[in-house]
Amino acid sequence: MPEWVNRPEGSNWGDFGADDQLGTLNYIGQAERLAAAATIREGRAFCLSLPLDIPGKLRLNPRRHPPRLAPTFLDDTPYINYPLSELDPMLRDVLSDDQVLLSTQYSTQWDSLAHVGALFDADGDGVAERCYYNGHRAGVDVLGAEAEGDHASFAKRLSVSAMAAQPVQGRAVLVDFTRHIGTGRTIVGCDLLQEVIEAQNVELRQGDILMLRTGYAEALLDMQDYPDPDGLERTGAVLDGTDAKLCEWITDSRIAAIAADNYAVENPHSDPATCCLRLPLHHHCLFKLGLPLAELWYFRELAAALEAAGRSEMFLTAPPLYLPGAIGSPVTPVATI
Repeated sequence: MPEWVNRPEGSNWGDFGADDQLGTLNYIGQAERLAAAATIREGRAFCLSLPLDIPGKLRLNPRRHPPRLAPTFLDDTPYINYPLSELDPMLRDVLSDDQVLLSTQYSTQWDSLAHVGALFDADGDGVAERCYYNGHRAGVDVLGAEAEGDHASFAKRLSVSAMAAQPVQGRAVLVDFTRHIGTGRTIVGCDLLQEVIEAQNVELRQGDILMLRTGYAEALLDMQDYPDPDGLERTGAVLDGTDAKLCEWITDSRIAAIAADNYAVENPHSDPATCCLRLPLHHHCLFKLGLPLAELWYFRELAAALEAAGRSEMFLTAPPLYLPGAIGSPVTPVATI
């Protein structure tokens, strides 16, 4: 159990228990899931994932690589179109079996609460330590790259497995920036976000998953094997993590998570004159609130169906992989309206 005496200003550390690993996902309970199920009117389901080999040849992050599929092997024999008659002449089965190596945050994905921490003096000794949501400590609760062994668990706590076991399922609402302000790059603060929410009659409730359509993932999918990095830099709204009013609104709204179709959800902060965070919204959400973020979701067909129906709410099922220790996870979200 983490031990801390200081908690960051504006955080909710300890509010859900000293050893909590779910953060704002605690806002989704049985009553919230029942209310979410009641939003299903047509029985239509929408896949909100990109193909997991998109963004293809474009490296949005040089550390993250596209998936590499390969057959499984028995000794030196690849099991693709393998006739079992090779083992027993009486058998007529032909087997194929594969494996994949992929970066867990390459395409449509969840950030776990172990994804972004901060240097913070949680134990009150006057020295800032590497720690994460709810005071979980690097090297104790959340391990680094020095972890050893083939089965090293990088995140003993706060991994995506906690989100899978919950699991992530409830009411979601779509805020469609593309319909209100187009697909150009726009930095969205609290005032503009609230303007769009009001214009589209979006009703937010405690425990909702807020989904943001910017057009970025759609542009990425349309480019396929001909990505245009410069064009993508000019595409899609991003939240302004430096807007204190926006951060306060996220806290007060008691939403459970934010899922965007862009890369990073927010505009990475790069002003050297302003201290001291590259990803201030990640800091506020993941580190302070335990509010999971998701990126590169896909909303085109869902958005069209919701606009035609004059609504914004849906039933969402989006658990990450139940992979203990994983810091991020690919996800195939399903929205049902």
